[in-house]
Amino acid sequence: MLRLTGRKASNPIILYDGACGLCSQWVQFVIRRDRKGEFRFAALQSEFAARVLQRHGARSHALDSMYVVVSRGALDERLLAESDAVLFVIAEIGAAWWPVAVVLRILPTCLRNRLYRIIAARRYRLFGAASSCVRLDPAHRQRFLDV
Repeated sequence: MLRLTGRKASNPIILYDGACGLCSQWVQFVIRRDRKGEFRFAALQSEFAARVLQRHGARSHALDSMYVVVSRGALDERLLAESDAVLFVIAEIGAAWWPVAVVLRILPTCLRNRLYRIIAARRYRLFGAASSCVRLDPAHRQRFLDV
């Protein structure tokens, strides 16, 4: 269950499709707004992501969802997927975005996830494939766990 408490998570990790144009734009969106550098990133195609997804019983070969790992390595480690992952990120990146997450949280999870899946199924057609992995500014390289 997604909680929007305003309490910052410690270095959550976004697992994204490294070949997806939309996902690449999403990572850049988060980097620009995550001024404290709290988020970490790893492509779903990486060994790191495969290990995390396997630990949580998620399909490591499926690239149709974005995930967020919260409290990595702790007893309360969680894996958020689909719209819960997106809302978690929006709530965590800053005060200006937190209200957006609260408003979207009002929608039932099944409706949010249905919308998420519709966009995910069409993301390559709408946003294209990433010509390469996310362009890394040297200042952000340490935030990517699969580099």
